[in-house]
Amino acid sequence: MVTRALHRAACAALIALIVLCVAWELWLAPLRAGGSWLALKALPLAAPLPGVLRARRYTLQWSALLVLAYLVEGLVRLISESGAAAALAAAEIALALLYFAAVFAWLRLTGGRSTG
Repeated sequence: MVTRALHRAACAALIALIVLCVAWELWLAPLRAGGSWLALKALPLAAPLPGVLRARRYTLQWSALLVLAYLVEGLVRLISESGAAAALAAAEIALALLYFAAVFAWLRLTGGRSTG
């Protein structure tokens, strides 16, 4: 029961992070008016999505490391930007931390099993 909730939290956080990255750079606070190519930063997050949704252990492991780059980006942009961009950076940090923590807890609880 707990592992299922952790897996769902990880899936929700990853999907929300993908949506946030795209919306941030295209509509909410893009670097340039009309949108930015920086929205493509969501593509690496979309790559592990099928495996994460299927609770594939290896995919969850490497995607947890991948999401740390988004945590760092959020920290840098939180410090360097203001207004809406800073609020979006804080949301990116929260979602990246939620994903990492949920995946880490799921991995610990499931041990060698691959489904939650």
